[in-house]
Amino acid sequence: MALKAEEAREFKVKARMMYFSNEVIDRFCATATPGQLAAAAAMLDDEQGVRERRKRDRLFRKAKFPQVKSFEGYDFSQVSFPEGYTAEDLMGLGFIDRAQDFVFYGQTGRGKTHLAIAIGVAAASSGKAVRFFTTAELVMALTMASSAGTLDQFMRDLAKADLLILDEFGYVPLDINGARLLFQVVSACYEKRSVVFTTNIEFSKWGTILGDDKLASAMIDRVVHHGRLVEFNGTSKRMDKALMLGKAEI
Repeated sequence: MALKAEEAREFKVKARMMYFSNEVIDRFCATATPGQLAAAAAMLDDEQGVRERRKRDRLFRKAKFPQVKSFEGYDFSQVSFPEGYTAEDLMGLGFIDRAQDFVFYGQTGRGKTHLAIAIGVAAASSGKAVRFFTTAELVMALTMASSAGTLDQFMRDLAKADLLILDEFGYVPLDINGARLLFQVVSACYEKRSVVFTTNIEFSKWGTILGDDKLASAMIDRVVHHGRLVEFNGTSKRMDKALMLGKAEI
């Protein structure tokens, strides 16, 4: 037993150091018994599973979703997609590889944030890098980085994302410096990575939020060039839930 433990320790040390060459793999396959091949294959499968789980955990920590949401049970009946585009297209996530953008537009409580998070969770689960911010949080982080002289580093980190989700655009008006920093992010994403906005502000009023009509026009131009507007109609899902809870208590 002691000999086996010592051999196991030696094996662990060597295994941690090695990336196997084709020459070594071929020699092992030629000399190993079926049982040895099966054991080695099982170890490699286990290692792959561990790596995938750790990568997924890292992606979720980096994304900073406020909560975990999924497509399961989501009601698309009040969601209006552009002609020729469907919920299945959205859930398939192909738009991320094409660096296409989305603007989820509708009044509060219609499920915009839920769907945006569900997209982000699905993307992270498939191995894509995602960043989730409320727009106010991102602008605050950009402003702090700019003041600290670390804006370039912050922008490089954002550039690693495949998908950037900007929640609650327009809920908080921005000063001109914050608006320009946000425009810098959107411009850097243009044709390189996908951005999903959730907002209750129509395009004609983005200038009011950004404090600059020309800046708003330039941002909208970049978003809609490779983007799609998805409208969320119907009644507030939060209000419906509150009413249901109220009825249950009667």
